[in-house]
Amino acid sequence: MAWWVWILAGLGLFGLEMLTPGGFFVFFFGLAAIVVGALAGLGLTAPVWLQWLLFSLLSVCSLILFRRRLLGQPPPARGSAVGSLVGDVAVLLDDLPPGAVGKAELRGSAWSVRHDGPDTLVRGRRCRVEQVDGLTLRVRPE
Repeated sequence: MAWWVWILAGLGLFGLEMLTPGGFFVFFFGLAAIVVGALAGLGLTAPVWLQWLLFSLLSVCSLILFRRRLLGQPPPARGSAVGSLVGDVAVLLDDLPPGAVGKAELRGSAWSVRHDGPDTLVRGRRCRVEQVDGLTLRVRPE
């Protein structure tokens, strides 16, 4: 494709980004189109397949590498995974017989919980998370 087509496409994608609410995705495709247009204008990307390959790679890589930084979002903190719930306190939303699965509230969300102790735990009881099995929390009474 001609270099000016890539530049126009990039500018069009920038305009589209301004018209769409939130997201901040189309910007990176526009940026990649302008870069490919500049490279094509310099004669560095003669075959059309190379231009499309560069456009695809630049779009996706810049989206992954720079979007979060440009939005001002901090990278996810270490230990923010589900496994970091171990030791936190959950409040039972159901009565929980031994070995059964029930619901508990933890950090503002309802979780599936399992209790392997000998006693039934009553609704409203505070329990400490001992282990995380997938999306089920193993709890013990606090």
